[in-house]
Amino acid sequence: MELRDYLKLLRRRWLVVLGCVLVATAATTAITLSLTPKYGSTVRLFVSTPQGDVSSAYQGGLFSEQRVESYADLVTGPEVAQRVIDRFHLDQSVKDFGKRVTAKVIPRTVILSVTVTDPDPGRATRLAAAVGTEFISLVDKLETAPDRSGPPIKASVLGAPLASDGPVSPRPIRNAGIAAAMGLLLGIVLAVLRDVLDSTIRDQDQLTTLADAPVLGVIAFDPDANKQAPLTSLSSHTPRAEAFRVVRTNLQFVEVDQPSKVFVITSSMAGEGKSTTACSLAVTLAQAGQSVALVDGDLRRPSVAEYLRLEPSVGLTTVLIGRVALADAMQSWGDHGLCVLTSGAIPPDPADLLQSKAMVELLADLRRTFDVVIIDAPPLLPVTDAALLTAQAEGALLVVRHGKTSRDQVRRSVERLASVRGRLVGTLLNRSPQRGPSSESYGYGYAPLAGQLRADREAVRTTTESSGVDITR
Repeated sequence: MELRDYLKLLRRRWLVVLGCVLVATAATTAITLSLTPKYGSTVRLFVSTPQGDVSSAYQGGLFSEQRVESYADLVTGPEVAQRVIDRFHLDQSVKDFGKRVTAKVIPRTVILSVTVTDPDPGRATRLAAAVGTEFISLVDKLETAPDRSGPPIKASVLGAPLASDGPVSPRPIRNAGIAAAMGLLLGIVLAVLRDVLDSTIRDQDQLTTLADAPVLGVIAFDPDANKQAPLTSLSSHTPRAEAFRVVRTNLQFVEVDQPSKVFVITSSMAGEGKSTTACSLAVTLAQAGQSVALVDGDLRRPSVAEYLRLEPSVGLTTVLIGRVALADAMQSWGDHGLCVLTSGAIPPDPADLLQSKAMVELLADLRRTFDVVIIDAPPLLPVTDAALLTAQAEGALLVVRHGKTSRDQVRRSVERLASVRGRLVGTLLNRSPQRGPSSESYGYGYAPLAGQLRADREAVRTTTESSGVDITR
């Protein structure tokens, strides 16, 4: 993957990254605020040797530097801790007290900085002074020779302990910053893993490669598409309406020499938006002046009649069994001459009915009457109905839902159509997320532009009337 691919990935998965940062920061902040503040007090110790001449002083300095490294471990050890505990009668173990004492050797010096922490700043200062005193006493005892001669090295306290201005722990800002950085790193890792493990379709190139068919359109996600009538959702200035116009234009190049065309609208599984897509495409074709018939071929879970608010009892199955003539079963919808054949009563075996001789004759009658016939078919993978219908049509349009339909489902759907020698004329990527205004729109929009023109004309009219100029000439 290139840097551009990673940036696209983070843009798709920004919620995962942001969620990890917020959770890590919030959790760390909550834990930090629940901890008891601790104050620090620092005492400085100076390690030296008795000095004679210059040469002896130099050697003594080297000796002190070597010794101070050992003293850093000694001052935090159990010997000094036990002495301080006994001195103040602390109800604390040697191990716990040792965790509160830290020692640091100042580089290239013989100075040892010792810090003691405690919830009480005054007690922290007293404990630091006691640690310094007891450490000096312990060093004097350890370094004194058996013959009681003077020790070769000694430790001294440099001034009184210095208390911190505020709590040394916890540090909310520092901890929150570290947590945010760790959350960001974790979020990026999770985003990459989720993208690698994600098997759903999320872009056109992926879909084109899998289906071996062109993407005829990308339908933007509209949360109200299933609630609104097609005429409302396909108002002239919406991205959804323009997307279906693109599909309508692309369909003109399919079977150019065929005077009448039959297309099956299907999907891999249920819930991918095939029925609303079929209705919207039929309305868009009718708006262009073509004679269009919309047939609800989903005889298992029909939804066209409910979506278009038509009578569902008389329809395809009623015509196929010979109870009603095709012309009597067709229902007109809208102002553009769209004719709809609903499903009718649900039969016990839809597959047998759809591959019957009566279905072949019905499609032949529709071809003679209409320019385009759109059939809303069941999903391909659960049942064979859509494949049977595609074998009798010019081809199928496969509706693929962005972020839900998997690559394996698309692959199996293509195989299902190929098994009956059905043709996949193209795919539709449905419910694609909108990421702000499209870079291809160039600001064009029919309704907003018309409103602006009316406003401009009104402004011109007002100006000319005030100046006495007749604009009707």
